[in-house]
Amino acid sequence: MGYFADAGTLVVSTLFGLVLFVFVLRIFLQAIRANFYNPICQAIYKITNPPLIPLQKLLPPWKGLNLAALGLAWVVSCVWILALLWMAGASGSVPAVLVLGFAQLLEFVLQTLFWIALISVLLSWFSPDAGNPAVPLLYGIADIVLKPFRKIIPPLGGFDLSPVFALLALRVAMILLVQPLQQFGMSLR
Repeated sequence: MGYFADAGTLVVSTLFGLVLFVFVLRIFLQAIRANFYNPICQAIYKITNPPLIPLQKLLPPWKGLNLAALGLAWVVSCVWILALLWMAGASGSVPAVLVLGFAQLLEFVLQTLFWIALISVLLSWFSPDAGNPAVPLLYGIADIVLKPFRKIIPPLGGFDLSPVFALLALRVAMILLVQPLQQFGMSLR
């Protein structure tokens, strides 16, 4: 690929990544039952409500999981894959795009959880501004990953080693789940 193709891939990936991040954040915020009056939550809801409200009639939430947002995130991932395939001059069958889109979404969710958990661990070493609206959201989302490990691994001498194992588990999940899905999707092309 040439320089323009690389730059185009970067721009397309950044734009689709931002859109996908907003929908994934909406899923996380609803899963942790974040405070709606938080300005970040209000912004995410205002951005995502127009496409999600009609979809929620078809795909209602299930056990705190916003299926409409999840479905729309999958569609965004599939369109992202289609755009990247088109830019590379390749084509893909519908099953291949669906599997690759799911793998892309899964990788994005795991990467997002990894970075949020890592940032929350680093923030715990300092004293973040409690009035900052991002801090409770960050800790709440990080607890999705960290809480199960904190139940298993107790603090040792004041050191909480559970984040190390949680971050390792996220990386292992990326290797064991995402890579086989990507290979399977590529074989369907």
